[in-house]
Amino acid sequence: MKADQPTLPKILVLASGSGTNFQALMDASRDRDFPGQVIAVGCNQPKAFVLERAAQANIETFTVNHKEFGSREEFDAALMAHILRHNPDLIVLAGFMRILTTDFVRAFRGKLLNVHPSLLPKYTGLNTHQRALEAGDRTHGVSIHFVTEELDGGPVIAQAEVAVAQEDSSDTLADKVQTKEHLLYPIVVRWFCEGRIQLGRDQVLFDGQALENPMRLPDN
Repeated sequence: MKADQPTLPKILVLASGSGTNFQALMDASRDRDFPGQVIAVGCNQPKAFVLERAAQANIETFTVNHKEFGSREEFDAALMAHILRHNPDLIVLAGFMRILTTDFVRAFRGKLLNVHPSLLPKYTGLNTHQRALEAGDRTHGVSIHFVTEELDGGPVIAQAEVAVAQEDSSDTLADKVQTKEHLLYPIVVRWFCEGRIQLGRDQVLFDGQALENPMRLPDN
C-alpha cells in the first residue's frame, strides 16, 4: 500500500489593501517544489482589491471589518476565531494595517510573519520612506520579521536594501522597496515551510542555529 503523501504547511494571508505581496506569494507558490499552500486570505477592509485577487486564484476569503467592533480586543477575538477555523501553520501579514493585541500575538507566537518597509530597527511605524529621505539615508529597504508584542520589534529574519537616489521621492522609493518585498517575502515563507527558520526565545533560529544578523539580499 502506498504511503500517504505528507500535507504541505498551510499558509493564511492577512492583508488590508491591493494585495501585491499576496500576489507575489501566490505566483511563487505555483512552482512545483514550493513547500507550502495558501489556504485563505483574511481582510479588514470589505472592498480591498486583495479579496478580488484571492477570488481569481480560487482562494477562500473572509472579512472582519474593524469598524464594526468597539475595541481592538473585540476585533482581534473575531479575527482569531476565523483563523482558528482554518488552523494554519503560518500567518503571513502582507500589508495588514492593524496593530494586533498582545493576546493575539501570543496565541500565534512563532507562526506570524510581517513585512516592514524599512531596514529595522530603523523607522518602525508609518511613513518610513519619507523619514529615510529626510534623514539623508543612502540606503533603505525592507525587513521580514517574526511578530512579537513590540510593534515592528520582532526578530528580523531577512532584509533587502535599495539605494536612495538624490532624485527619489517617497513614492519612487516606495516602488523600489516594494519590488524587493515581492522577491524577499516568498523566499522567507519558503524557509518557514521547509522548517529552516523558527522563532527562538528572543531570536531567529536558522537551520537550528541562532541567526546573529538578518539574511540579506544584495541591491541590484
